[in-house]
Amino acid sequence: MTSSFSNLSLAEPLARAVAEMGYESMTPIQAQAIPVVLTGQDVMGAAQTGTGKTAAFSLPLLQRLLKHESSSTSPARHPVRALVLLPTRELADQVAQQIALYAKYTKLRSTVVFGGMDMKPQTIELKKGVEVLVATPGRLLDHIEAKNAVLNQVEYVVLDEADRMLDIGFLPDLQRILSYLPKQRTTLLFSATFSPEIKRLASSYLQNPITIEVARPNETASTVEQRFYSANDDDKRRAIHQVLKTRGLKQAFIFVNSKLGCARLARSLEREGLKTAALHGDKSQDERLKALEAFKSGEVDLLVCTDVAARGLDIKDVPAVFNFDVPFNAEDYVHRIGRTGRAGASGLAVTLVSGSDARLVADIEKLIKKKIELEAIEYAEDQPRGRINDGRRAWREADEAGDGRDALSAGPRREREREHRGGRESREPREQHRGFRPAVASRDPFFEKPYEASAAADATPAWEAAKSAQRSSISANIKPKRKVAALFKAALPETSV
Repeated sequence: MTSSFSNLSLAEPLARAVAEMGYESMTPIQAQAIPVVLTGQDVMGAAQTGTGKTAAFSLPLLQRLLKHESSSTSPARHPVRALVLLPTRELADQVAQQIALYAKYTKLRSTVVFGGMDMKPQTIELKKGVEVLVATPGRLLDHIEAKNAVLNQVEYVVLDEADRMLDIGFLPDLQRILSYLPKQRTTLLFSATFSPEIKRLASSYLQNPITIEVARPNETASTVEQRFYSANDDDKRRAIHQVLKTRGLKQAFIFVNSKLGCARLARSLEREGLKTAALHGDKSQDERLKALEAFKSGEVDLLVCTDVAARGLDIKDVPAVFNFDVPFNAEDYVHRIGRTGRAGASGLAVTLVSGSDARLVADIEKLIKKKIELEAIEYAEDQPRGRINDGRRAWREADEAGDGRDALSAGPRREREREHRGGRESREPREQHRGFRPAVASRDPFFEKPYEASAAADATPAWEAAKSAQRSSISANIKPKRKVAALFKAALPETSV
């Protein structure tokens, strides 16, 4: 197989773009897939994430579409001839940017459509005519139903990260989209993992595909150092601080399992002095794109995200990935740690394991076929403790600053000083540890006396005596009048002189 891009028989515009992007040697998936796709055969390709699948299908497709390029401004001369389907908006936007760079010196047009954005600008681009359309399934169906996208001249279809599309329920949408396409076409299916469902999909829509596997399915990249640390839920943030400090890491992905957990963790890390952004499905598309751009430009150090960012995102030189939560699906572990150690660079993958994660860790161990050893982590004294009560933290800081609140603050301070000197265990009451201040003892001796009944305790109260005296002056059979408040007094009758 040819291993250098300069030895490929690419057209001059494509070769120039590839040279400008600094591509020299091909990755294994590129070296095997590009020659096959250039012949027009269907391909079912599996490779580790981050090994260059986008170039593996984009460059040969553009090469074969060059015969259709036209300088005409008429939309009829630019029908959709290649369709690339992807599971997430971020991945679709990234692939579209790559294709635009490859085709910059050609007359081929490309655009991207995905949800979370206004359809009008996308409709304008589609009406102008494009040869390469990158899309997510849901938004593409919206444009098909609105008659904005016509797919009857499609020659090439790419299903990228196909397993993820099936995981999130896109199979009915895929079947509908594929029903709009011509029967005679070239179909390329690329994925980091192969499952029985993927193979059934391939058998239904691919014709005699060439299977290309450059690595064992579900294998993790050898350039990624994988560490598993034992940490309870309260200490996980502290563990992140410790690893960042000891390893000297500047940037990292932090993956969690839920949108709510993602938002909460991002806020907590931001309060602890780390430049952090959150990326999850409840964010608007504009917010998601801004978070990615800030992370790429270095304005943000930590990107806390759900598995929406686990697939295919290509951000270079990210040194580490943290699994704050062990993923529910073992295959997602492979995709998460694939965000680091890309393009031959080294990376670190840290997974924080609590006591309830034993089954999930066993699933990962079975998938990657490696024995997982849990390690203990040693914390520095200056790292934030897990779940410290905010009131207790504020009291501690004021106490150490000596703001002179009262003499009660001296007790806990003296006790802590004894502990730092290697002294004994703290004897503070439990309430003080939780941030409660003990009540101030009264100095008035009156309140310290036991209760004594007064001599007149058995006497009839004055108000009872008054009631009984009033009742004795009238008959018991006469019901007294109920007194009603009046706004005005009755006028006295006039007397004649």
